[in-house]
Amino acid sequence: MTTAIENILSVSCNAPASHSDMELVQQRVQDIPGSVHYIINRYRKPETFEIENVSMLSYHFRKNEEDTEKSLELVFCISGNKYCKKYDQECSFCRLSQLHDCEELVPTIDIAYFKFDEKQLSQYVKDLKTTGFTESILNFTHTSSFSRMMPLSDKMHATLRDLMNHPYTDGMANIYTNAQTQMLLLNVMESMGGEEVEDEEFSCKFLENEDDRKKIELAREVLLQHICEPLTIKELSRKAAINECYLKKGFKELYGTTIFDFFQNQRMEHAKYLLYERGLTVTDVSNMLGYSSISHFSTAFKKHTGLKPCELLLR
Repeated sequence: MTTAIENILSVSCNAPASHSDMELVQQRVQDIPGSVHYIINRYRKPETFEIENVSMLSYHFRKNEEDTEKSLELVFCISGNKYCKKYDQECSFCRLSQLHDCEELVPTIDIAYFKFDEKQLSQYVKDLKTTGFTESILNFTHTSSFSRMMPLSDKMHATLRDLMNHPYTDGMANIYTNAQTQMLLLNVMESMGGEEVEDEEFSCKFLENEDDRKKIELAREVLLQHICEPLTIKELSRKAAINECYLKKGFKELYGTTIFDFFQNQRMEHAKYLLYERGLTVTDVSNMLGYSSISHFSTAFKKHTGLKPCELLLR
């Protein structure tokens, strides 16, 4: 990880650079078995520092008799954000207002590192029949390791900006970060597949209307806010003010997954966080996520992770 951060900094600055020489103002780390491992470092931006926004993908495939390593790393370096020195406290700066004249704001250089292993990525390709380059990366059938610098698309930049400046804390911050991490993975895979175009074309024509796209985006936000309170499609469509059929079709096209699969994935990722990071009991997590019984929760958890909840606790 340290090497990846040093590399992305040097590329961004067009000169050798070390993160140890920079002032770290915020760090977020998550390392849960079976989940994406991420580290988000935010450094105070030196006044004379000029950097270029960059992203890098590293695909690791090493297989021999003694060791098998299959992982995908995404690293991003961006500037232009500002960190609130009183992020976890009440202050005159409202994180939702995006004010830029608050004395508590610190200009930053932000580095986001994400590592996905084979188990984590397999859930996205287990039912796919296609064999394109993107799919070969996600299911690790591509047998040569490589690293690739990529342009930072508008989608990636917007997702990273939201990830760095969201207003959530504690459990909600974990839910939001997991969701945005998957959006970054989608953005990167889309970019690698050459699908990113300046003027998007949608098979669902109503998505060409910005207001309708915003309704789908709102539905996703509502799902994340109600991760412990399962909503019906009807309830979700009412909250987003959009037709149920449009909601289902639009969500699948924008995010590449069904509403149910997205919601279940986020619930299970949050369950792993509650069990492994927070140390809650299986009973507490089952109740917190709105399951009618521990057995229903355990079945869903094992289907998603390949482990029983109690097995994760023992790791």
